[in-house]
Amino acid sequence: MDRLMQDPRFLDTTFVVIDFEALTPTGRAAEPVEVAALALRADGGRLVEIGRFEELIRPPADVPVTPMDTAQTGLTAAMLATAAPASAVMARLDAHLSAPPYRLVAHHAPTEAGLIAHQGDHCPVLAGTPLLDTVRMAKHVLPGLGSYRLDNLLGHYDIPKPPDRHRAMPDVEATRQVLGRLLTEGCASGRWRTLLELDMAAGLQPKRLTPAGSQAEQNSLF
Repeated sequence: MDRLMQDPRFLDTTFVVIDFEALTPTGRAAEPVEVAALALRADGGRLVEIGRFEELIRPPADVPVTPMDTAQTGLTAAMLATAAPASAVMARLDAHLSAPPYRLVAHHAPTEAGLIAHQGDHCPVLAGTPLLDTVRMAKHVLPGLGSYRLDNLLGHYDIPKPPDRHRAMPDVEATRQVLGRLLTEGCASGRWRTLLELDMAAGLQPKRLTPAGSQAEQNSLF
């Protein structure tokens, strides 16, 4: 990543790798039940961790945790019953974002962008932060791979799948490792040498909800 490490804007930016687990009730927006975030800054020629955040989120009373939800994430209604609601958790996460500029990083970032937008009243800094999508990055670095699911990228790079895959922090840790590989390969091939070039290749603006509302959809890439 030598070229990126010479870009002042890249060096000045904190990259926040973020992931949600969510319930997807019919006919309404997805409801987050867990969030994890890992803050990274350039230091010594690499991205190093400077902070992390992880919390369960209690869903609304009218949104049940189904057996299918539990089978995928391991999260049960009992585990979530004593958690704080999304409004409180998202506000706590937002309070950590006090030293901009930031870029959020997520695997298939439109999913995270939608979840954040629906909680935007509680996390205005997070809701106004641009994103980088590791799926878009991978399509530039690994054209023709076939599938850009997180598990496929972990396999391609021989990165061990975390034991608690489909929990928020393990997925953040996995995305962080994939991000490092993609940044390195993209720099080596000349696809991005600056944060601006990275934004052009894989950037996503924050999602803005229309007055009619938008339903954040869980994507099959998860």
